[in-house]
Amino acid sequence: METIDMAQTPLRELNSALQTAAKDSANTAYVIENPRGSHAVACGLDGPLSVTVKGSTGYYCAGMNKEASVTVEGSAGPGVAENMMSGVVTIEGDASQYAGATGHGGLLNIKGNASSRCGISMKGIDIVVHGNIGHMSAFMAQKGNLVVLGDAGDALGDSLYEARLFVRGNVKSLGADCIEKEMRPEHIEILTDLLARAGADAKPEEFKRYGSARKLYNFNIDHAGEY
Repeated sequence: METIDMAQTPLRELNSALQTAAKDSANTAYVIENPRGSHAVACGLDGPLSVTVKGSTGYYCAGMNKEASVTVEGSAGPGVAENMMSGVVTIEGDASQYAGATGHGGLLNIKGNASSRCGISMKGIDIVVHGNIGHMSAFMAQKGNLVVLGDAGDALGDSLYEARLFVRGNVKSLGADCIEKEMRPEHIEILTDLLARAGADAKPEEFKRYGSARKLYNFNIDHAGEY
């Protein structure tokens, strides 16, 4: 296990060391001390690597992650795991706005709450939030699964495509073209797997599923007021 102290090591050097180790498929475990809210920590990792950040981070932590496992033992600023491709990113605390934005794959596991626009334009990522999420979450979400054990804010799933949204708590309001849908056996199966992988203490039967009504796929004058 390697330990890097950000009180002594600049961010560029830290990320360069992590990216090199990931690319070499070193399978090394790294511990990052004293992050002190630094931005873009452990971003651009492209290979099997385990990184534990001992504290909170600023914006764009673990962005563009591929294969690596990154755990933040604190909270994360805006854009955590943005454009994530694969691997696992775990936030032990809360996540700020647009967590998991444009993510293509992998699992983003947020143990606390997530702010507004969680999962915006998600393209295949799985996001599990153990707490609540803010307004405009899953805006234009295209593919993947967003699981929320708590409540969801205003305009959930606005302009949604084919992503699946599972919410256990209350939804303040649904966005344009987002509707509640039937929970079929295949959705229970998907949710059971995601909850287990995230270590979430909840039963899939407690959730409601939301998805696209598909009225906005093509312009229709009868739906002009919804655009």
